[in-house]
Amino acid sequence: MKTKNNPKAGLLVVLNLLCFFSKSDLIAQSEPITWSLKVSNPLEFSRTDEVLLLPKSIVSQKFGAESHAFTVTLAGQELPSQWNEAGPDQGLLILLPQIDANQNLEFVVSNQQSFQSFPKRTQAELSHKFGGYFENREYIGGHFENVQSLQVPAEHTDHSWFIRYEGPGWESDLVGYRFYLDWRNGIDVFGKKVHTPVLQGVGQDGFDSYHEPADWGMDVLKVGETLGLGSIATWENGKARRVDETDSLYAEITNNGSIYSSILTQYYGWNLPGGKTDIQSEISIHAGTRLSRIDLTSSAAIANFATGLIKDAKAELIKSGADLAYGYLATYGKQSLAEDKLGIAVIYPTAQVEQITEDDLSHVVVLSGEKKQLSYYILAAWEQELDGITSQEEFKAYLDQEILKLSHPLQLSY
Repeated sequence: MKTKNNPKAGLLVVLNLLCFFSKSDLIAQSEPITWSLKVSNPLEFSRTDEVLLLPKSIVSQKFGAESHAFTVTLAGQELPSQWNEAGPDQGLLILLPQIDANQNLEFVVSNQQSFQSFPKRTQAELSHKFGGYFENREYIGGHFENVQSLQVPAEHTDHSWFIRYEGPGWESDLVGYRFYLDWRNGIDVFGKKVHTPVLQGVGQDGFDSYHEPADWGMDVLKVGETLGLGSIATWENGKARRVDETDSLYAEITNNGSIYSSILTQYYGWNLPGGKTDIQSEISIHAGTRLSRIDLTSSAAIANFATGLIKDAKAELIKSGADLAYGYLATYGKQSLAEDKLGIAVIYPTAQVEQITEDDLSHVVVLSGEKKQLSYYILAAWEQELDGITSQEEFKAYLDQEILKLSHPLQLSY
């Protein structure tokens, strides 16, 4: 015999379940958790587009390990934020548009999905060819596609025409960078004349078309055999030696977000006089800045780390003092490939400096490898940027302010 459906029975089950939960349980399930935090600026000048990091472990303690969607508000206005599951800065990143001199601000984080769309102000990408083949270490035919990661083929070398603009690229709304994913491992600069992402189109209309002026900008730095802008190196026999002779290379885009992007590179078996080591590089950039951070880790003891800048007769060398936690080595002048003014700089931790020197090709800063780790910053400022820096005096003032900010970071109270 069939039993008729009884809608009241379903209602009874729901009522029984409601009775099972306490009022506080139901509120906890229906209302988001909120968390108030404070941030303060210890400096005597205002700061714009600073990124705050709430580490993954701290966020998990507050909201639970499964929470990855958040809304951040300041005085009722939502701030751009981004969850990073991978990369060097794992956790919740928050972009603070402005904080005034000596100001204290309070913002609120809730585990509530944000439905607001913020402009994409950073990008990282890696693109190589598919559908062709290697012949005598050149890639014939094929078409470019973006990929998340790449174990570099043994056949690949410089000018193989396999990787678009020869390596990974990353950018903020102010500037773009790339490095050669081959034995050269030099870092280059894309000057930008717009604040929108541009890398997705670079090198699509001819392999090295980016050396010519375009509406978006152009490649503005000649790297050659030099350290270019902040290339990873060691100081050996009176010369800077880039990460050249390795067993293999691997690169991965770990973040490609609206306010933060990052790239992981593994240099396996760098052959040094003291023996082989694996170098892990994590490069990151956030919205509103020219600075890109490079975090290095060596698997084995290393005599030193080194980095620096191309020597150019058209550019003047500028050095900072050593009285802050960070210092800089910079050049400024008509050294761009557009034959106009370009400033480039490496910002380094002063506590790790062994010497500031030079070789025939580069200005060099040598840093301690004792802890097998190093974090430093690179930056470039091209005079054709929108509202860009157009004089050496402006560039030096900008650098002085940046090392003050790095030496006196925003103070975050959980």
